[in-house]
Amino acid sequence: MNPSGDDQPGALPALLFQKLASGVPGVLFSYWLSADQRTHCYPYVSAQVQTLFGVEPDQLRHNADSMFEVIHPEDGTDIADSIRHSAETLQPWVYRARLRMRNGEYQWYEAHSVPERQPDGSTLWYGQFHNIHHYKELEQHLRESEAEFSFQAGFQKLVARLSGEFIQLGFGSIDDCIDELLRSIGFFFGVDRAYLYAFSDDHLSMTNTHEWCAPGVRSLIRGQQRVVIEGFQWWQQKIRLMHDQSQVVFIEDVDQLPLEARLEKEVLAEMGVSSMFCVPIWIRGHLMGFFGVDSLSKRRWRRDMADLLIIISGLLSGALERNRLEEDLLNQSIRDPLTGLHNRRYLMPRLEEILAVCNRHGDRFCLAMFDIDHFKRINDNRGHLVGDQVLIRFTELLLNHTRTTDVVARFGGEEFLVVFTEVTEADMEALVMRIMAAVRAEEFVADNDVFNITVSVGAMCVSEMTGAPATPEALIALADHRLYQAKDSGRDCLVDASGLSRL
Repeated sequence: MNPSGDDQPGALPALLFQKLASGVPGVLFSYWLSADQRTHCYPYVSAQVQTLFGVEPDQLRHNADSMFEVIHPEDGTDIADSIRHSAETLQPWVYRARLRMRNGEYQWYEAHSVPERQPDGSTLWYGQFHNIHHYKELEQHLRESEAEFSFQAGFQKLVARLSGEFIQLGFGSIDDCIDELLRSIGFFFGVDRAYLYAFSDDHLSMTNTHEWCAPGVRSLIRGQQRVVIEGFQWWQQKIRLMHDQSQVVFIEDVDQLPLEARLEKEVLAEMGVSSMFCVPIWIRGHLMGFFGVDSLSKRRWRRDMADLLIIISGLLSGALERNRLEEDLLNQSIRDPLTGLHNRRYLMPRLEEILAVCNRHGDRFCLAMFDIDHFKRINDNRGHLVGDQVLIRFTELLLNHTRTTDVVARFGGEEFLVVFTEVTEADMEALVMRIMAAVRAEEFVADNDVFNITVSVGAMCVSEMTGAPATPEALIALADHRLYQAKDSGRDCLVDASGLSRL
């Protein structure tokens, strides 16, 4: 196994990784440790490692020692033990240390990474380390005051808990984590509302995506969808300052807003807001929106409130960036690049979910496997480009004649699979026949020659699975068996539980 080569498990094309990493603060990396724990390297590390620490990425791809040499001696005593523990337990590796910057000074950084065991027994971590120096300086400042110690300890505990939840979050659970963060921050600071807004690309409208309200406080989220803010000149100026200078917007007293903020004052007064903070949220170098807290009455805010909220917004930004990256990578891995349909990697766990719902609630569904008849002749006689166009157009026909609740996937080659949800056997037969008719009626053109295609279909419904356990493999196997019966029967037909049917 070559840990620094392109065949490294989990590796992405360099250009793609470079683009994804360019807007992420800190350093993205994959770290590899051999099975005997004697050899280690960074198969991938973003270019910031050289800008920040003066360490050559190419050197790290062969040996990681030079990266470990920039760790402050006082902070590196137990790093090897923590890495070994993560490798043995396959638990996330989280570590804080001071790192020597290119100018010679030390700044605090925090690393988060998730391990993955490789077939040869080695371990590969995927993660990020980012600058937390500002937070550590704030931590030190709070420690200097005994009166602040209790608050500081509580805030640290809160940040650590929220940070851990974001590190551990599974794909698709980001909304729950954001809701928990807003709830926790709301209670901790004693505010009346905590929320997250997303800007449109042109910053001319904004949408309240998540909201927490204290008991008895009116929710605003329903009325804050796609709010047009083009005419709010004072607020537009604040957005520009968020964008250009990452400024926090602090309104100490809504009643004292300037004359140019008359419209904004009226809206906030109608909402009952007396005072508020808004902190910018960045994703890949772009101002995505803002995280904010409201008070419905006049109050004395902490002098460092903006700094504390910046720490929270940093957690949000990091979590949202990682979630966006995961979404991008997941979409690449679960979608067919030609048709854009989901592939088998998506289909099998999705079928597991559908079966689980069926077992709990008795929901009905049917499964049909389509095969384009004589597709090899199209490729051989008309060329693969024409074959690709047939696949793309057939995909469009499938999507046009299925619902958003149905699952449409390219199973392989010229085979496509559709899971029809909430249908009976009779419903399914009618749906399949409608698709077959649409395909037969479609005219394809190649080199001024018009031709048509047909499809063969094997179908089954989950209600048939009364004997053997219903598994994704069993469902697909039965549909595939019936598909071959349809092909053996002359093609251009459907075979289901009732037998063979033609248009």
